[in-house]
Amino acid sequence: MDGDNKTFSSDFTLTGLFTQSAASGFLFSIICAIFFMAMIANGVMIFLIHIDPHLHTPMYFLLSHLSFIDMMYISTIVPKMLVDYLVGKRTISFIACTAQYFLYMGFVGAEFFLLGLMAYDRYVAICNPLRYPVLMSHRVCWMILASSWFGGGLDSFLLTPITMSLPFCSSHNINHFFCEAPTMLRLACGDKAAYEMVMYICCVMMLLIPFSVVIASYAWILITVHQMKSAEGKKKAFATCSSHIMVVTLFYGAALYTYMLPRSYHTPIKDKVFSAFYTILTPLLNPLIYSLRNTDVTGAFKRVLARCQGVSCVSR
Repeated sequence: MDGDNKTFSSDFTLTGLFTQSAASGFLFSIICAIFFMAMIANGVMIFLIHIDPHLHTPMYFLLSHLSFIDMMYISTIVPKMLVDYLVGKRTISFIACTAQYFLYMGFVGAEFFLLGLMAYDRYVAICNPLRYPVLMSHRVCWMILASSWFGGGLDSFLLTPITMSLPFCSSHNINHFFCEAPTMLRLACGDKAAYEMVMYICCVMMLLIPFSVVIASYAWILITVHQMKSAEGKKKAFATCSSHIMVVTLFYGAALYTYMLPRSYHTPIKDKVFSAFYTILTPLLNPLIYSLRNTDVTGAFKRVLARCQGVSCVSR
């Protein structure tokens, strides 16, 4: 009994991303820059959407919450990793690992659902533009947001107790930079059948169902665009969807590898690369893709700059 208790309560050791001393400092600088740029870029996106009346639309309402989720889940992983490098510490307590796992699964799960439901917004905007104010009302937007958070929360509450109650008796060295589900499963040595079943069901809910919504929405969008006679209309339709398609492809692609591919396709290095891509790099790419490829956001940014310059000129 004492040995079992020790198994559940002892600390874990994270190997992290900074494994090679020659390149660790350079890699630390890159990740540190990405983290702060992601926080600033998403913060600016939320600020612009909140302050500019031109962006008070359902699409940007959902986009502001996407930026908020990005800020939250990158903050559950990267600060711990950066601080560990600075202080030369790689351990994480069982409680901290459980908390990180719970928050990460909740935030990422919410983003999976939100990205999927944002495809519905694009479908309505292109296929049913006259009914857009009704089909994407303020109430519907809040329902989409609540559904996303409910899906992410359900994912956390289902997987966290099962994962963290497994006996980690083989090793406490996590060959990863945070407490991710597949890595924690490989660390356990007990009966994992129930966990694998719940994991499969959650992955279907968290990945395949939202991804199916995306596929169905864009299938109808392509049919509608193909039937358009105006070249300008086709160009505008593709422009409104291209940013969302890019974000979905980047985020879902890396996540599908992590959670859906058989274990034989996985290696520790590949797992770290794909996980770093959708947990560290994607929160930076999302606001950049939506801002650089969106004239509404760039226009809002220019208006805010012009307003600030006007205020500074008056104060002088």
